Amino acid sequence: MPDPSLIEYPCEFPIKIMGHTRAGFAQAMLEVVRRHAPDFDGATLAMKTSKHGKYLSVTCVINATSRAQLDALYGELCDHPLVVMVL
Repeated sequence: MPDPSLIEYPCEFPIKIMGHTRAGFAQAMLEVVRRHAPDFDGATLAMKTSKHGKYLSVTCVINATSRAQLDALYGELCDHPLVVMVL
């Protein structure tokens, strides 16, 4: 039996995606997020560059509907070649 979820769905769920600063990173992450959360509003995406500019973090707050949705989203993000870390 799978572990019970500690999250009550649906809920707003923040995802922080970090990668090397490069052109197209934020757009690529937005495309992945929208595949799993089609209702995500790209205008709410927040970006922050690291102190020395080597890394870029993209934060998306999605309307999470299930653990399966989050697992699939995290899986695709973690496997993406531009992604260093997902929190």
